[in-house]
Amino acid sequence: MSTRVINTRPQAHSQKTKRGRGYKVKLALAFAAIYLVYGSTYLAIRYSVETIPPLVTAGIRLLVAGCILFVWAWTNGFRPRRDHWIAGSIVGALFFLISHGLLYWAEKTVTSGVAALVIATEPMFILILGWVAGQKKMSWLSALGLGVGVLGVGLVTRPQLATTNSQFMGLAAVLLASVSWAAGVVILPRLPLPSDDLARTAMPLLCGSVMLLITAGLSGEIQATYWSAISLRSLLGLGYLTIFGSVVAFTAYTWLLQQCSPTLVSTHTYVNPMVAVFLGWLFASERTGAHVLLASVAILTAIVLLQHGENNIASSGTPRSLGV
Repeated sequence: MSTRVINTRPQAHSQKTKRGRGYKVKLALAFAAIYLVYGSTYLAIRYSVETIPPLVTAGIRLLVAGCILFVWAWTNGFRPRRDHWIAGSIVGALFFLISHGLLYWAEKTVTSGVAALVIATEPMFILILGWVAGQKKMSWLSALGLGVGVLGVGLVTRPQLATTNSQFMGLAAVLLASVSWAAGVVILPRLPLPSDDLARTAMPLLCGSVMLLITAGLSGEIQATYWSAISLRSLLGLGYLTIFGSVVAFTAYTWLLQQCSPTLVSTHTYVNPMVAVFLGWLFASERTGAHVLLASVAILTAIVLLQHGENNIASSGTPRSLGV
C-alpha cells in the first residue's frame, strides 16, 4: 500500500504513531491467542474424543476451519498455485496428520494437563533440529536448557512406566507429536506458502484435514463412529477447537511466524501447560501430582534457558536462524 505524503510533520508523525500502535495491538492479540486459546484446546480435545474418534475429530475440525478461511481468501482474490498445494501438504502432514493425529489419539489415555506439558518441549526440538540443519548455534545456556528439559520429560514419563502400557504409549505419542510440530516450524519459512495471511493458514489446514480423514477411513475410525451417540460436550469441544483453536489461534500463529523468531513464537509453551493444567483441574477433576509440578518447573526452566541462549547468540552478532 502506498503512503500518502503529508506536508505537515506533526500529521505525519501522528499517522506513523497510529500505524505503530495498531501493529503492536495486533501483535499483542496474536500472542494472547496462542498463549491462552492454545492452552485451552487440550481440554477441548479431551472432551471431543470422549465420543468422537480422534482422527475423525481432528479431520472435521481442520476441514471446517480450512474451508472457512479458504473461501474467505478466495473472495479476496486469492488463487492457489501448484507449489502452494505442495507446500500446504508438507506443512499439513507435519502439523496435523502426524502432530495433531498423535495428540488426539494420546488424549484418550493421557490427561490434558500432562499432554500440554509434554508438548511444551517444542522449543527444545526446534533448537535441536535447527542445530542439526546448521540453522542454529548451540550456546552453553541452550545445552543446559536441553538437559533440564530432558529431566522434566523424565519426571513426567517415569511414573507411567509403572502403570498401564497405553498411558506410556500415549506419552510417547505426545512427545513424537512435539517433534513433528517442531520440524514443521523449522521447515515452514523455506516453503512457498501463499503470502496472503488467510490462504497461508487455510491451505495446510485443508491438506492436513484430507490426510487425517483418509487415514481415519483406512483405519476404520469413520466406519466405527456412532454419530447418534456423540454427546453435546463432544460437539461443543469440537466447535471450540474449530473456531478458536484453528480459525483464530492458528491464523495468529502462522502470522506470528512471519513477524518474529520461531523460538520467540514458541514461548506460548510457557503459558499453555499452566492454562491446560488449571482447566483440567477445574473442569475435568484431573489430579496434579508432585511429579507433574516438578516437571512443570523443569520444562519451563528449560524454555527460559533456551530463550536466553538464543538471545545471547543474537546479541553477539550471530545471525538468527530461518532468516528472521
